[in-house]
Amino acid sequence: MFAAHGNPARAYAGVAVETSVAAAAPVDLVVMLYEGAMDGITKAIGHMRERNFEAKGKQVTRVIRILEEGLRASLDPRGGEVSNNLRDLYDYMAMRLLQGSVKNDPAILVEVRNLLQDVKGAWEELARTTHANAVQAHAAAARLAA
Repeated sequence: MFAAHGNPARAYAGVAVETSVAAAAPVDLVVMLYEGAMDGITKAIGHMRERNFEAKGKQVTRVIRILEEGLRASLDPRGGEVSNNLRDLYDYMAMRLLQGSVKNDPAILVEVRNLLQDVKGAWEELARTTHANAVQAHAAAARLAA
């Protein structure tokens, strides 16, 4: 039953992630991307300290892909200054991740993780507001339907 994954816990975790993604609002998906990037940086730092450079490189590559293919690609070109600033920030982060990886400098990776944490906080606030507004709209619709 679990032969494809080799590990029942890993298979369960994969299903949980797929279910979370399928049920998530777009703003929640952005928060998940930030969490994935931050997790990847934490793992890369651990691999760097263990001198496991291959695993470090894989994690740094994963985070850069999240920045480029997830976060940067999802920016609305009509977003004006905010989109432009985020695009520039994602480019800066990717460049710093490469520098930190080449120099094996965990402080540079921590810098990027801290930047991600700061911006993620703004997205989490947006998610809370979005969810609160959706609940209010749903309640109003329910009152009108009654």
